[in-house]
Amino acid sequence: MLIISNDMKTLISRRTVLRGFGTALALPWLEAMGNLTAWAAGAPASRTSPTRMAFVYVPNGKDMAFWTPKQEGAGFDLTELLQPLAAVRDDINVLTGLAADGARPHGDGGGDHARALAAFLTGAHPRKTDGTDIRCGTSVDQLAAQRIGNQTHLPSLEIGCEQGNMAGNCDSGYSCVYSNTMAWRSPTQPLPKEVNPRLVFERLFGGGDGATRERRIASRRSVLDFIREDSASLSARLGKADQQKLDEYFSSIRDIEQRMQRAKILPPLVAPAEFPRPTGIPGSYEEHLRLMADMLVLAFQMDATRVATFVLANEGSNRAYPWIGVNEGHHELSHHGRDAKKLAKIREINKFHVRQFAYLVEKLKSVREGDGTLLDHCMIAYGSGNSDGDRHNHDDLPILLAGRGGGTIKTGRHIRLGQETPISNLWVSLLERIDVRVPVGDSTGGLPVLAG
Repeated sequence: MLIISNDMKTLISRRTVLRGFGTALALPWLEAMGNLTAWAAGAPASRTSPTRMAFVYVPNGKDMAFWTPKQEGAGFDLTELLQPLAAVRDDINVLTGLAADGARPHGDGGGDHARALAAFLTGAHPRKTDGTDIRCGTSVDQLAAQRIGNQTHLPSLEIGCEQGNMAGNCDSGYSCVYSNTMAWRSPTQPLPKEVNPRLVFERLFGGGDGATRERRIASRRSVLDFIREDSASLSARLGKADQQKLDEYFSSIRDIEQRMQRAKILPPLVAPAEFPRPTGIPGSYEEHLRLMADMLVLAFQMDATRVATFVLANEGSNRAYPWIGVNEGHHELSHHGRDAKKLAKIREINKFHVRQFAYLVEKLKSVREGDGTLLDHCMIAYGSGNSDGDRHNHDDLPILLAGRGGGTIKTGRHIRLGQETPISNLWVSLLERIDVRVPVGDSTGGLPVLAG
């Protein structure tokens, strides 16, 4: 029997399991292949590399005095916190002046950490609730996935390295969903991230041999048939709120159906022999981060997806970093009160996170593709919805943008934008580069300066 619960955590968990039934097998992008969709339809293949986008999030802000370059334009010097990016300095832009107005209280009091992550990609002010009546906005990654996700097996990939609850009160009356979730398919439908590398690998490449995949597909079909038979009578017995939840549940099922159809067109791919199948979550946090980064690069390289989100740690995370000499919790230290010793430790955490971003960017740059590198055909945004962790301010955010977006972005610059420029304007500009022209949250337009 199909069981629908009012408990959002149950719904999310069930959707995740169903998605786990599916195989996500894709061919790597090759110059001779071009656009796989056109190839499958018998059309002439384009030799143009696809453009990918990813959004990498870090919590609790930065020590902004040691983050922001003093010089503007191409002549800027790397600050202490940006030093790990020295090898890819010419492949990034530092963006100053962007703001996330949706993360501000607007009369709702505390909860800046929850709002910071929830508003980051949506440009929306989340509803303050710790119940199931959550509401935020549709995130930029999902706006992209809704329009270009049909070109790959996975419309989008949501990964992270810190588990989090999808229900309950985590921040001053805000649901844990807001603090732990970056991607929102709709204003009421957050997408949980996967933190287990083994499950991410299986989602990308499928699990088992051909017979196992056939059994999984057969099982999945029976589930879909059952849902179609029961949906009409079930919906009639539900209230409006539950009908909305049920509609969202069926939306996830329809995504699986569409993936099944694409699987008939796109030939399968066996994972590269030099990339061993992960066995689970590594004991080392840094190893975990880099393994996830490796799989993100692999997903882009093989054109399994062109849209991804990567949460290095949940907003408000109080993880300690003893391997770099920081035994106190990150969130605890972020309320430093300008204490010099605490700030020094915050900077060590900040540099650690930037090193992980540098690892991802360098990895993308190491992959040759077309007339350049994989990084040249990417737009990788990195940052936080908090600026100074002590002040909990959401203006002048620490934002980096790596990659040339298929030759549409001039890199190697510190770009100082006008104060209170919505960060949603950056997201609109990235969408424009994949021919998606829709508003994002509180956006007021694009950022022409990215082109040079």
